[in-house]
Amino acid sequence: QLQLVESGGGLVQPGGSLRLSCAASGFTMDYYAIGWFRQAPGKEREGVSCISSSGGNTNYADSVKGRFTMSRDNAKNTVYLQMNSLKPEDTAVYYCAAGPPPVGIPRMCVMNSLKYNYWGQGAQVTVSS
Repeated sequence: QLQLVESGGGLVQPGGSLRLSCAASGFTMDYYAIGWFRQAPGKEREGVSCISSSGGNTNYADSVKGRFTMSRDNAKNTVYLQMNSLKPEDTAVYYCAAGPPPVGIPRMCVMNSLKYNYWGQGAQVTVSS
């Protein structure tokens, strides 16, 4: 059974940090590009970041650039999202997702949720004082 499981969410004060993990089971991650997405109450799901299958390429939403860092450890079948300088507007449920490398640009990744086939159940991140 293919499964992605997020962990590391929680409540943090503005300016604080959290690290989300996304562990895969039932398949090996190293073929897949991985994306992080989030959805706040009453808002549409948005792409946060993505990392290519090799880890050589990452992309970030403008709203998180310079604050969030995505990495992967294929040996551990796990992807991470380090979130620093958190703001109240970062409050959302965060989802990781796996998808095949983009056609024609296999060393890249895209933050388009339609390109991802497997999704985790989500982790709540709340930034509040």
